Amino acid sequence: MIRYTKAKLSDIVLMQEVVRLEVEKGIILFRSADEMSTNIRSYILAKEDDEIIGFGALHFHAPDLAEIRSLIVKEGYRGKGIGRGIIENLLAEGEFLGVKKVFTLTYQKGFFETLGFSEIPKEALPSHKIWADCIKCKHFPICDEIALIKHI
Repeated sequence: MIRYTKAKLSDIVLMQEVVRLEVEKGIILFRSADEMSTNIRSYILAKEDDEIIGFGALHFHAPDLAEIRSLIVKEGYRGKGIGRGIIENLLAEGEFLGVKKVFTLTYQKGFFETLGFSEIPKEALPSHKIWADCIKCKHFPICDEIALIKHI
């Protein structure tokens, strides 16, 4: 049975291992242990028994705007609704906190569209997003990720 829980500081090393291959491929940005510690309250874990099989974060940019980022589901667990479960938990948390819009930058456009997200131009994203995160990406400044948004 899959459980969705908030991450703890003691989960960070295992979380970094879950995401390591996607970071090496340049699909997900590397997050240092310090950065993950600072933002630990943003993460939702998907666990089977005591094993972390996926996670994602809800990062806030404005009182009504948040971003889903660092979404990962371990190989072997993909296509089983776990990513959807993580996102649904993140959206519920955002709605509880008063967020009105949630965006993401992704290579998985179709997946997010099934969850009610719509494509937007990257220029519509907050400029501080580009300078805070995108500049760390190995693909910057030639980004082929797709920006999508959902109103909640």
